[in-house]
Amino acid sequence: MRTSYLVNTIVFLLCCSLQSIAAAESLNAPPTQSSESEEVHRLNQKISAQAEQLAAQQAQINALQSSFAEQKALLLNLLHPNAANPTSTVALPQPASAPSVTTSTSLPTVVAVTPVETIASPALKQEQKEEPFVKEPRQWFNKYSIRGYMQLRENNLINTNALYKCDQCDKSIGPGNTFFLRRMRLVLSGNVSDHISIYLQPDFASASGTSLNYAQLRDAYFDLSIDKEKENRFRVGQSKIPYGFEELQSSQNRLDFDRTDALNSAFANERDLGIFYYWARPAIRARFNELISLGLKGSGDYGELGAGFFNGQIVNTLEGNNDFHYVARYTYPFKLRNGQFIETSIQGYTGKYKVTSLSPTTKGIPGLNYLDQRIAGSLIIYPQPLGLQTEYNWGTGPEYNPATKYIDQKNLNGGYALLNYRQVLPRSLVVYPYFRFQYYSGGKKQELDARKYLVREGEIGIEAEFGKYFEPTLQYQYGDRTFEDGAKPNNREKGSLLRLQLQFNY
Repeated sequence: MRTSYLVNTIVFLLCCSLQSIAAAESLNAPPTQSSESEEVHRLNQKISAQAEQLAAQQAQINALQSSFAEQKALLLNLLHPNAANPTSTVALPQPASAPSVTTSTSLPTVVAVTPVETIASPALKQEQKEEPFVKEPRQWFNKYSIRGYMQLRENNLINTNALYKCDQCDKSIGPGNTFFLRRMRLVLSGNVSDHISIYLQPDFASASGTSLNYAQLRDAYFDLSIDKEKENRFRVGQSKIPYGFEELQSSQNRLDFDRTDALNSAFANERDLGIFYYWARPAIRARFNELISLGLKGSGDYGELGAGFFNGQIVNTLEGNNDFHYVARYTYPFKLRNGQFIETSIQGYTGKYKVTSLSPTTKGIPGLNYLDQRIAGSLIIYPQPLGLQTEYNWGTGPEYNPATKYIDQKNLNGGYALLNYRQVLPRSLVVYPYFRFQYYSGGKKQELDARKYLVREGEIGIEAEFGKYFEPTLQYQYGDRTFEDGAKPNNREKGSLLRLQLQFNY
């Protein structure tokens, strides 16, 4: 029985070995004829697809060749309109036929196109050269700019003496005044041409007696430049007189609420009708602009040298005599190696002034024409961050004498010193604390009887700039003023004020 079981096992193992050997031989057997046919069919399909793609590309090349031929023929027709058979012909290669479906194909022929510049005739080039270039004119709103500012004041938050006044400074100082629109300016400026520019500035907050907010002309002038760099300019019209730094500095930039009596008594409202010449090298003009753009309270560009002649009877009034006033000023803004700006100036003027406002009991020299002369020096150390601004002037002019009720020719002098600080804070906030003291002894020719003045006054304040458009200022001042004329021959007032100004720039 054991022998039978062993024989059956041997037979079973032998059968399994024979089946494994047969399977291995079938895997190692070479491919049949059917497999080779399927592989050849797939290769033919691939070659056919490539052939169709090459045919499509060749068709595109043929279309481009045809388009080039038409364009070249049209150009030749324009160059030679009278020629039946143009001499300049273009031979384009014939399009190649589609490649046959084989495993090896040749690339299509590259078409060489002659550039248009090589076939343009001299006549066409000359015609293009002579054709004028029409420059589109600039519209007026691209040539001119409009800007301005407004100042709203409350001058009597604290007022210890209602009789303490300054008509030249601010007519709302005193009793019965609350909110007051000090200035409402609108500036139109721009370049009429490369050598002519215009500047026009009315004020819509002028006062006349007890009436307020009249429109009055402040500036109206043309600048005529001799050279393109505008190094030499003539200013014709009503404009600021080049005398004193504070007089030329815009009220939009000035820290203190009012200009000082000492300098501003020369010309009320700082302007007059005349012709002025300004000279400044391009580098110096750029420096004047830099002082403004940096927020350092510069005076603007009134030249390195300024000179001219003008009526002399103060702005917006008729001339009182036939004599011109003459003025000259030289200033230079230094820039030190550490970036500090320092400006020094010297200026002076001369002329004859006619006193036109008299009390019934006041007398004067025949014709009431008085010699009006002054000279002044200026020193400005710009706040970087600490600054100093000081000016002083001497001269002669008409002055009321209370003892004789007569207008005498008398000497005058006075000046001021302004100490300020500039601090830049986050969120575009800039603050300017400042202190100023002023002194003046002399007459004011434009006021009643050439009113006699003796002024000692000090102010302390702080201005805050919230960006470019809003500037509130709070100022406290104390002063001792003597101002005497035929109506008030003995008048001395002391007082203190707390004042607020809100300025909007636009």
